[in-house]
Amino acid sequence: MVPVQSSRPQPAPSALLAQQGPAAGDGGAYSTSAVPPEQRAPPAVREERRQPAAYSAPPARQQPPPAEEEEEANDYDSDEATTLGSLEFGLLYEQESNSLICSILKAKGLKPMDSNGLADPYVKLHLLPGASKSNKLRTKTLRNTRNPAWNETLTYHGLTDEDMQRKTLRLSVCDEDKFGHNEFIGETRVALKKLKMNQKKNFNVCLERVIPPGKEGGEVEERGRILMSLMYSTQTNRLIVGVVRCVHLAAMDANGYSDPYVKICLKPDMGKKGKCKTQIKKRTLNPEFNEEFSYDIKHSELAKKSLDISVWDYDIGKSNDYIGGCQLGITAKGERLKHWYECLKNKDKKIERWHTLYNENHVASD
Repeated sequence: MVPVQSSRPQPAPSALLAQQGPAAGDGGAYSTSAVPPEQRAPPAVREERRQPAAYSAPPARQQPPPAEEEEEANDYDSDEATTLGSLEFGLLYEQESNSLICSILKAKGLKPMDSNGLADPYVKLHLLPGASKSNKLRTKTLRNTRNPAWNETLTYHGLTDEDMQRKTLRLSVCDEDKFGHNEFIGETRVALKKLKMNQKKNFNVCLERVIPPGKEGGEVEERGRILMSLMYSTQTNRLIVGVVRCVHLAAMDANGYSDPYVKICLKPDMGKKGKCKTQIKKRTLNPEFNEEFSYDIKHSELAKKSLDISVWDYDIGKSNDYIGGCQLGITAKGERLKHWYECLKNKDKKIERWHTLYNENHVASD
């Protein structure tokens, strides 16, 4: 199992823990050290394959607070400047591993939320824009304190340079209620384009009272990421498509997991021979498939084709649930177009790329 979320710091930086399910009462992923052995990260050997990013939370309509200049963020050092409190954290973007490492250190002078004049605070992270609740990162909860020291590390994997230019990290401090009605204390936001590659930046900022608006109906959701490989073989005149793995899939079952499989369809005019699907992986949001499929097709015809990719949750005795999908081809955009173009241009070379899965444009399950 490939690590998809870090938890609190360990003696070795490489021993990041994997995370699978959402947090109870929060709809998000909870970071904890009590992780089964099969979810632990492999030995500290850097993979060439890049890991995907975790996305979460619907985009907020309100603009990020303007007082986010780097100098101001570093100069703040008083818990009296705000009634909500302050948050101290560090951010590091490792370009080689495409990882955003978030060090959540401590908060000071948080607003009292409980009848005893204290709070039970934790920190939630969201990458905006993004809407998959299964991909939220959060710290542990500390009890009865207005000055919590978490000292935890949470990591988003697979963030590309393009993501760093367009995404914003929202850090929300919340009070955990034993009856499940968690309360929002305050938040801060950091435009990731302000970070310098491979240089850690420390922040000590006032929390803002920016209440996230409710999700609007019909909004396009990110449902996870999928790693695909493409290669056109001139020896066999075949397009070889590899379904490698998925991460951060949306949970479709009551147990907080899914039983995912992937369907691919080369179209148009391919008929049944254009359709393939992987094996089903049980109870996981981060399945590894490592399966390849090939299509007998002339290289000159690929420019007219597109590859539909869809991920499904298998259900016994009823219709399978659509998790998310995407399409590669000349009519696609961004990374999906670039991947297809690189395959056409570089014959006999396997090219792997991560792609975001969305909840729209799905086809009927079989």
